[in-house]
Amino acid sequence: MPDFLSLGISASFADKLREQGIVTATPIQEHALPFVMEGRDVIAQAQTGTGKTLAFVLPILEKINRNVPYIQALIVTPTRELALQITAEVEKLIAGMEGLSVLAVYGGQDVDKQLKKLNKNVPIVVGTPGRLLDHIRRGTVQLSDVSFLVLDEADQMLHIGFLKDVEEIIRETPAVRQTMLFSATMPAEIRNLARKHMNEPEFVQVEKKQGPADSVKQLSIHTTDRAKQGTLIELINTHRPFLAVIFCRTKRRVSKLYGILKENGFSCDELHGDLSQSKREQVMKRFREAEFQLLIATDVAARGLDVEGVTHVFNYDIPADAESYVHRIGRTGRAGMKGLAITLYSTDDRPILDGIEAELNLRIDKQNNGQSNQEKKSQKNQGEQLPSDGQNRRRRSFSGQSNQTRKHRSGSNAPKDGQRPEREGQESRRNRGPKAGKLEAKAGATFNAGGKRPAKPKKTSSARGESRTNTRKPKGRNERSRRH
Repeated sequence: MPDFLSLGISASFADKLREQGIVTATPIQEHALPFVMEGRDVIAQAQTGTGKTLAFVLPILEKINRNVPYIQALIVTPTRELALQITAEVEKLIAGMEGLSVLAVYGGQDVDKQLKKLNKNVPIVVGTPGRLLDHIRRGTVQLSDVSFLVLDEADQMLHIGFLKDVEEIIRETPAVRQTMLFSATMPAEIRNLARKHMNEPEFVQVEKKQGPADSVKQLSIHTTDRAKQGTLIELINTHRPFLAVIFCRTKRRVSKLYGILKENGFSCDELHGDLSQSKREQVMKRFREAEFQLLIATDVAARGLDVEGVTHVFNYDIPADAESYVHRIGRTGRAGMKGLAITLYSTDDRPILDGIEAELNLRIDKQNNGQSNQEKKSQKNQGEQLPSDGQNRRRRSFSGQSNQTRKHRSGSNAPKDGQRPEREGQESRRNRGPKAGKLEAKAGATFNAGGKRPAKPKKTSSARGESRTNTRKPKGRNERSRRH
């Protein structure tokens, strides 16, 4: 691959890149830089993580006029994360250079701070459509002198619904300008946008078929929903990632998984749309500085999250389509580094996985984990304390029998374990009914040795409100009761 000097980049910026470990150009940089350096409009289609940012940042820095007090370059991005990433790349390249500065403009940030920086005549502005329009309507951003307009991740701006806002921003810029459009995919709406607002653009496409970078090893593991948490924990313990991004389908699942990993002693944090902007910035800053290892995130972080040192991506929930899959696993294996992407899938997820493979024309290695060792161990420990299913069925069947049936089968009046013993005379009255009780009372009316009927025994109230006597019941009546 060619070096940057041969592509028209000055020695000063080439040295800056070399200090960052970047010596040769990536394919998208190799093909796009000559056209951009010539001042041509460019449409560049390439997968995420291929170095698109430098393909437009380097020419802007080479051409910008350091002596004029107005905005010369406007870079529009779909997300705050991407705006901050591009701003960080520019700041690394212009460190120590006079007359060059950059400002990120996005929602959720203090407007007054942005205004103070804008008043210092910043030549490069990177912003999201919503906040840029806010400043345009306030009159705090003037785009009438913009020479360079970049639309980065244009397809994502279409997906989010920013396309009308983008067109309104474009109308604020002069007709004579250089426009660069970078996108991972090229839907019809983006092509129409290019036809309306670009001047005979050069089309650069690095890969005919969108697919993951070759530097990323891909693996899929079949598991169950119950075993998924244990499987992920085992994978983390096995692979020991330096930095990893774990993708979940929803914000709720992100928070739940974050709590589980935290309880298990992992160094982690969460990133999703319910967090305030200041909190999201804090999380990303800590992750970039490797203050924690595992970032659990929704797809909001799939675009524009460029963190050096991400060695692993875990798709805890399978992505919805091939495009999301490519953008997720593109968080690792960046700038030629090696990476590992592992996708967990259930039997119900298999059609989605097959569809991703078919669309990307690749085969992802598969392993069958089934049930994690951690879950098996947990169930084994529970089995030592809890009865088996067979024991439960026997207990349920036995407990459904009547007292009379149990006594008939056992052949004994002895109480079962856990049962309260019957009071004398109480059980027979309960089971024999009123007729048997009358016969028993008649049989108990015997005469004493003097031929006189004895006095009736005193009745006492039991805890159940039942009468209790001291009269002994004839054995024959008890036997008949049990047989019935």
